[in-house]
Amino acid sequence: MTMMTVAAFYQFTPVGDPTDLQARFKTTCKQAGIKGTILLSHEGINGTVAGPAEGIQRLRSLLESHFDGLEYKESWAEKMPFHRIKVLVKKEIVTLGVPSVDPTQTVGTYVAPQDWNVLISDPDVLVIDARNDYEVALGTFQGSTNPHTTSFSEFPTFVQSLDKTKHKKVAMFCTGGIRCEKASSYMLSQGFEEVYHLKGGVLKYLETTSPETSLWEGDCFVFDGRVSLGHGLIIGNHELCHGCRHTVSEEERASPLYEAGVACPHCADSLTPERRTAFRERHRQELLAQARGEQHIGACVR
Repeated sequence: MTMMTVAAFYQFTPVGDPTDLQARFKTTCKQAGIKGTILLSHEGINGTVAGPAEGIQRLRSLLESHFDGLEYKESWAEKMPFHRIKVLVKKEIVTLGVPSVDPTQTVGTYVAPQDWNVLISDPDVLVIDARNDYEVALGTFQGSTNPHTTSFSEFPTFVQSLDKTKHKKVAMFCTGGIRCEKASSYMLSQGFEEVYHLKGGVLKYLETTSPETSLWEGDCFVFDGRVSLGHGLIIGNHELCHGCRHTVSEEERASPLYEAGVACPHCADSLTPERRTAFRERHRQELLAQARGEQHIGACVR
């Protein structure tokens, strides 16, 4: 079995002509058998893609020829976790919705994974999970605060609810680090004195920290077909319900309320017969598309 290399990367840096890079990256990805999503804007680049090792190396060389100081990490998947390649030009590479926030000018203090446990064990530090509710539900750091957001653009509202005179030191984390770049920049702009964030995000922490010394509980949600990763970036046993997009554990998939591609215990009771029929047909079409995609993938990696 040929493993797929999964590459996640980002950098905040001025980009003069994102549409020019869009064409170059899309061509390279198609030629190299790479799928996933790359976002470009005038503020930088953000992407998660997967492909054969030689294809990912080709893309990395192209990335590093345009972006000096790229935050880059790799993990692996047993099969292609994406259906297609998308290279999009956006207003923001991660949407906070506050135009004045610029991580290239002001950003929080980076904390290496090996120093993270000491920081968040300090009772005077407010530890914030900068991810969304459905991500937090799968796993988080012991004692962290959940902002209860459904999208990152709601984070500023959460920050406004905090007392900056009470919380002198703040430590935050997110999946790969990119959301904390903007979140920490925003909090500093709002008068918070000391703001720290986990360099490389939860994924780098799980990659480099042993389970015996880890303060992480559960799995880390990822935005691809693997759904969740644990320590050592081992793929978890969660799947995504195609009916409600909620994560579904191995135990929940054993429930009589679970139907692959259609419903799970979180949404089964609320589905109308019409929607259930529509979801079944969608799932059938997705399986056909995946079968075609797997044949294409095999041709690329031989």
